[in-house]
Amino acid sequence: MEELNLNDQELRRLEELVILEKSGINPYPYSFDKTHSATTILTEFSEENPEPFSNVAAAGRIMSVRKMGKATFAHIQDESGKIQIYFKKDDLVDFYEHLKVLDIGDIIGVRGYVFKTRMGEISIHAKEVTVLCKSVKILPTPKEETDESGNKIVHDAFGDKEQRYRHRYIDLVVNSNIRETFIKRAKIISYIRKYFDERDWLEVETPILQPIYGGATARPFITHHNALDIDLYMRIADELYLKKLIVGGFEGVYEISKNFRNEGMDKMHNPEYTALEIYVAYKDYNWMMDMTEDLIWNLTRLIHNKTEIEYNDILINFDKPFRRAKMFDLFKEYTGRDLKGLSREELLKAALDMGVEIEPKSSAMKILDEIFSVKVQPNLIQPTFVIDYPVEMSPLAKKHRIDDGLVERFELFVYGSELANAFTELNDPRDQRARLEEQSRIRAAGDDEAMVLDEDFLYAIEIGMPPTAGLGIGVDRLVMLLTGEKSIRDVIFFPQMKPEKL
Repeated sequence: MEELNLNDQELRRLEELVILEKSGINPYPYSFDKTHSATTILTEFSEENPEPFSNVAAAGRIMSVRKMGKATFAHIQDESGKIQIYFKKDDLVDFYEHLKVLDIGDIIGVRGYVFKTRMGEISIHAKEVTVLCKSVKILPTPKEETDESGNKIVHDAFGDKEQRYRHRYIDLVVNSNIRETFIKRAKIISYIRKYFDERDWLEVETPILQPIYGGATARPFITHHNALDIDLYMRIADELYLKKLIVGGFEGVYEISKNFRNEGMDKMHNPEYTALEIYVAYKDYNWMMDMTEDLIWNLTRLIHNKTEIEYNDILINFDKPFRRAKMFDLFKEYTGRDLKGLSREELLKAALDMGVEIEPKSSAMKILDEIFSVKVQPNLIQPTFVIDYPVEMSPLAKKHRIDDGLVERFELFVYGSELANAFTELNDPRDQRARLEEQSRIRAAGDDEAMVLDEDFLYAIEIGMPPTAGLGIGVDRLVMLLTGEKSIRDVIFFPQMKPEKL
């Protein structure tokens, strides 16, 4: 018992466990045949027609207990919600005394019939009780009351954010609204699959461990493969492998995957995150913009049943069409400066004049990105496609068909956050090699986020890739926006955490 590190209350629970076992009750049985969920009973029961609920079996975790001599009331909570259970001593002669050794947090199954109490609460009158799991740890139990205005007030909630992230299983039990966020997350991902599958685009899987990482500008995690005796990288993006599948003859492929970037952590970044990438042959970024707009519009209606939602007390309107603005036009709008065509030194001076901090070894690409992040991005509250980026910032995008020095790329921003990134994909092998070789030079000059040259990818492009449009969406950020959550950790079941000090 000492090894379990239990306090006095928890030691008492262990003693109760022994009492149950000595009474011939197995506190950890193998199964229970559940027939109804709490919500099904609460929404479908009718006093006018009680017969369908004359014999139900429900199961859940005890969340409250009120003992009143020959009667006991409790609430159990299952995945769908809470329901009251009525235990009567005369009906549970053999078991009623065992209620004394059941606690909040224990899981039970009950069989009986549904009725409505004198207070009007739909409840299950238990005729049989089965202990399904005895909890030996104390569950935090928020206390609820209603004020004079009818508002619900919660006391002693499990509110410590760090502990909620570390012990998500407790968070899900105690803060039932948290489950709704993850149910919505599942609906969003399921709908994306449905949307793509209906258009005959193929869901695929590409390697997580890669000999050369690529497809984005980011620092990777490194691991070692013992059998091959080589270092491998956890993927930072799916792009290069998915393009190889387009080369191989598929005309529409997508992947919803875990990606990994060995970088900072904040409300918008987690080192392990979920990304969606899709590539469709014979399309360009204009087509992809329309598709992205339609997908986000449909997802907003799916979750909210409307296209205008509130996020951080600001109304965001997802009605089509979204605003489309050229990157350099936005620079001029929010900085008053024309940054197009400036050299690295000129960009550095402009950034410093605007008070934007720049690392000394930053490339022109990095300087532009920093200016955009500080001076432009925070202003993009309503859905905005930022289009037509400088070629230096987009080594995998095709050159603009009209404007020299630019590429056909867009990013979608909402509430100052990037949600999507897309290109008309570069398929000229000569241009692609030159761009990646330039990335190598930038990397050698000190920018360790610049892309690594991948000869196998270049070989695939030399085999020939048709005109293609590609898109990446940060699924976690999309879920944050559509569920109203303010931190990426609130939409990831088990976010990465710094180890607790013992």
